[in-house]
Amino acid sequence: MIVLGFDTSTPSTALAVRLADGRTIEARDDPPAGAHPGHATRLLEMAHDALARAGVAWSEVDRIAVGVGPGTFTGLRVGVATARGLAQSLAVELVGVSSPLALATTALAADDAKVDTDDARAAVLAVIDARRGEAFAAAYERGRQGAPPHELASPRALAPQELASVVAEAERVVESERAAGAAPRGWLAVGDGAVRFRDQLEAAGVEVPVDASPLHLVSAAAICELGAHAASAGLHEIVPDYRRRPDAELALVSAGPGGASLR
Repeated sequence: MIVLGFDTSTPSTALAVRLADGRTIEARDDPPAGAHPGHATRLLEMAHDALARAGVAWSEVDRIAVGVGPGTFTGLRVGVATARGLAQSLAVELVGVSSPLALATTALAADDAKVDTDDARAAVLAVIDARRGEAFAAAYERGRQGAPPHELASPRALAPQELASVVAEAERVVESERAAGAAPRGWLAVGDGAVRFRDQLEAAGVEVPVDASPLHLVSAAAICELGAHAASAGLHEIVPDYRRRPDAELALVSAGPGGASLR
C-alpha cells in the first residue's frame, strides 16, 4: 500500500510518502518563529515533489492519511480539507490520525532504538501549543508488540499549570491496570507545547528534550505508518479535532448581538 500522509496541526507542514515496501520519503516546511505557516501555499507542492522523488504517480497512491489534531484551527482546516479533496479526486481511501498520537509514536520509537525495551521509558506526554496561553496535552504508554501507543489520557486543552494533571490521571490509569503491565518509569514531554511550557513540565518532574530535538516535531512518517494500519473512514467522517471552540466563534460571542465587545 502506498500512503500519502501529512500533518498541519502546528505551524509546520509535514508530509511523507510511505511506499509499499515500508520506505518513507519525507518533506517538511518549518517556518521560523513568528512567520506565517505555509500550509495553504506549500502542501500540494510538497506532495507533488515528494511523490516525484519517490517515483510514484498520483494514480498509484492507495490511501491518504491526515493528522486531525488537535492543533491550530486554520492549519487543521487546511489539512483536512486538502486530504478530503485529494481522496475524492483520486478515488482512494482516507484515514484520520491523531496528531498527539503521532508525536508519541515517534518519541517511543526513538527510545526503543536507544535502549532495551525493559529499560526504555514507558510513557510520553504529547503537548501541542494551543495558543491563548494553553496547550493540548495527551498521555500515552508503549503499546503491545506491533501495536500503536496506548492512550492513557485523551487530548484536552489545558492551562500550563494544569499539565501535571494529565500525568496524574495517566498514573492512576496505570495503577488500576498494573496487573496487565509495569508502571511507567519516567515521563517525557514532546511537542511545541512542551518547549513553550518547559518550566511547568520540568517542575512537575517531566523530562523535556532540548528545544531543537526532532522529537518536538509531528512526523509525517508516523502519520503514514499509523494511517497505513488504521481502518479507512467515509469522506465526511474525517473532520478536524478542535477540542475547543475556534477563535473566530469566540470573538463573535464576545462581541454580542450588536457587534461591540462586551468587555
